[in-house]
This record gives sequence, C-alpha cells and structure tokens, in this order.
Amino acid sequence: MNNVIAIFDIGKTNKKLFLFDEQYKIVWEQSEVCEQTTDEDGEPCEDVQRLTAWVHRSLAKLATRRDVLVKAINFSAYGASFVYLGADSQPIAPLYNYLKAYPAALKNKFYATYGGEITFSMLTASPVLGSLNSGMQLYRVKAMQPELFGKIQYALHLPQYLSFLLTGQPCSDITSIGCHTNLWNFPQQHYHEWVYREGLIDKLAPIMPSTSVLPVVSGGPALSGIGLHDSSAAMIPYLESFREPFVLISTGTWCISMNPFNNSPLTVAELQKDCLCYMSYQGRPVKASRLFAGYEHEQEVQRIAAHFHTSPKQAEQVGFDPEYIAQLRSRNKPLSENDPITPVTASVFHRRALSNFGSFEEAYHQLMLDIMDQQIISTQLVLQDTDVRRIFVDGGFGRNQLYMHLLAEAFPGIEVFTASIPQATAMGAALAIHRHWNTLPLPGDIIELKYYK
Repeated sequence: MNNVIAIFDIGKTNKKLFLFDEQYKIVWEQSEVCEQTTDEDGEPCEDVQRLTAWVHRSLAKLATRRDVLVKAINFSAYGASFVYLGADSQPIAPLYNYLKAYPAALKNKFYATYGGEITFSMLTASPVLGSLNSGMQLYRVKAMQPELFGKIQYALHLPQYLSFLLTGQPCSDITSIGCHTNLWNFPQQHYHEWVYREGLIDKLAPIMPSTSVLPVVSGGPALSGIGLHDSSAAMIPYLESFREPFVLISTGTWCISMNPFNNSPLTVAELQKDCLCYMSYQGRPVKASRLFAGYEHEQEVQRIAAHFHTSPKQAEQVGFDPEYIAQLRSRNKPLSENDPITPVTASVFHRRALSNFGSFEEAYHQLMLDIMDQQIISTQLVLQDTDVRRIFVDGGFGRNQLYMHLLAEAFPGIEVFTASIPQATAMGAALAIHRHWNTLPLPGDIIELKYYK
C-alpha cells in the first residue's frame, strides 16, 4: 500500500480532495461543487451542513481503499469565515458570507470606540473591509443577535472547523487569525484589546501551532492537522524551498504580492493602497499588496473580443511582440504621478477607445501594458527596503508570456520566474505537518521554475 496524506482544499466554489504520496506527487484527486444556501437575510452563503456531509462521505470512501494507506489528513480553506458552534458542538448559525454588506452605523461605532480606522488598521494590519474582517462578523453577532452570541460556545475559522470534525478538539490557528481579521495586534503579537473588552475571547478556542497534529476520534486516518488559511498555505512550498529573500505574486482574480521578508510595520500610505499583512505558518508577518488585475483582465478581454468580433480565448494565443510594445509606448501616454488611478482600482485601459487599435493583438498588448503599470506599483509596495533578488509568479498570469516579459523588464535587478506547483495550497497544508506523517526528506523538485530575462 502507498503511504499518502489526504488534503481537503476548500475554495468558495470548488471543494477538492487530494492524496499526496511521500514524494509529494498527487496520486488521486476529486472535486465537488457544493450549492450555496442563504442566511436569515436571504444572502447567499456556504452550506455548512452540505460541506460537512461531503467531508465525512469522502473520508468514508477513502477508508475502503486498499491501494493507499492514509497516514494523516489536513485542511486548507478560504478565510474570513466563522463557524459558530453551540453547546452540543454543532453549528448553530449560517456560515455568513464575507462579502455580506456591513452595517455602516455599527462599523462607525466600532472604529470610534477603538481609536479610529487608521490607528486600528495599522495595529491589526487589516484594512477596513467590513465583513471581510472576520472579527467584525462576530462583533456584529454580539451587537445585533445577542441571543445567538450567548449560545456560541466556540467561533472557529473554517479550516479549524473542518479539523474539529475529525478531532473533536476546538483550536485556533495563527494563519487564520492573522489574515485581515481585525483580531490580532501585530506589534504586540497577541489579540487586540477589543477582543477582551467585548468578550470575544471567551468564544475563541486556544491557539495551537500551525504544524500541530491531533488524534482523530471519528474514523479515518490516525492524525489530523489543525488546518490553514489558504493564502498562507500556498506560501509554504516556497518557504520550505528557498532561504534567500523572495516575493511571491499569486495571480488569479486578485494578484497578491507577498513578501515574507519585509518586517517593517504597515504605514498609513500602504494601508490606503490596500496593503495588509498575512501571517505565515511560522507565525511571522507577510506583507502583502493586492491588485484586482485578474478580474480586470477577464472583463477587458471580453470587451476587446466583442469589438474585434472574435473569441476571448484568442488572448491565450497572443505572444510577446516587442514591436507592438515600442509603438504603443511611443503613442500612448503612460501613467503619471498625478493620475488618480491607484493600485486598488482598474488600470487606465477602460478609458481607452478600442477604435484606436488596429487588431485584437495590439489592443491586448496595451491592456497588459496598463495592467503592468499597476502591478509595478503594487509589487513595489512590498519590495521597498528589502533585499529581494527573486520574484516568483504562480497562477494564471504565470502562463501569460506578455505579463511575464513585461514584469521581468520592470524589475531588471531581480530574477523573475514563473513558478509551477501542482496545487500549491494543498501541498502547503501537507508540508506543514511533514514530520508527523512522512519518513522521507523533503524533495528538492516540488517547484518547477522558468526564468524570464
């Protein structure tokens, strides 16, 4: 039988289960789409009962296999989401959506009480994001649903709830607590004062190291990790593989530039440009800046395709053409310091008339030039005053020749690589508890790199 670790990787849409062997090769995988339900206000949210049933059902199927021996299990999941458990250890409320609108009056009351938005955000490394600050969800329950608040025995972030299903042991994890939750005081390295003053501390489980394992009490493998926030989990393969300072640009709907080697506190200017801090699985701050570039790319490619009467898929075939780049730069004004565009908004491309371009390829080159103007600003925020000599790009833009060439050109003193890791988030969750299940040393080839000059 092949020794493996099972990893549940829970996204907002797709729920995945992977089996990794001791060389961290994926030997089996499956995917599930769980239909959403609604909360008491009719807002869409995760169906926690359906998700729970899928986890148990999947583990039961694994237990019947004779080709693999599941040595351990762990979880990675999206953050900013609490599961509220009652006295019987069952969920007693919906798993509220982190995109749910936050009451303005309650938000204003909170920040007025605890030092104002700027000071508070600097201490907690959390921009003002409403429900996306998960601590604010619990504050809202206390203020608006006091009866429910009184019944909550534990508020567990989603990764730790999934672990709890197997171990029966409630715990908290620093990668979830440290992800723009408003809960953690970064300079002092403990919960912020308000967590105690509002009585939230009584609802939060004890903090355990992210590398912890617990005995499984409900069937399945013998050991379970405590779960990790997905952004922090995706960083683990890089932290385990490289010791010299680097920046990772994780690209998808958001392009997130993460620098685990930037220890400077967040400034007011950085917060205003959508910088924040994640927490690594080792408990160290990871300064990050966010850019909504993947979403913009998708929308603008559709606009270009409609104008030129072709398919948006044509963008996948566009290579890097230096002549287009030179012509467009000489013809079109780049961003200036006086331009009101900031890294948290769209680039200037949406202002451009597509009739000024002679082909899909030409317009697409201009789109990528404009997006790169924003990417440079965003990445520079986390690069500043550090000794980073490498930038790794994973996700969708890592496969985009135009994006990669422009990025390499923008940072000539830094080596730029496309980094390919099969299911980096899930692999990170497996690596976090490597010593508890795997007798082999960490392999040296878990990341495939391609260098761009």
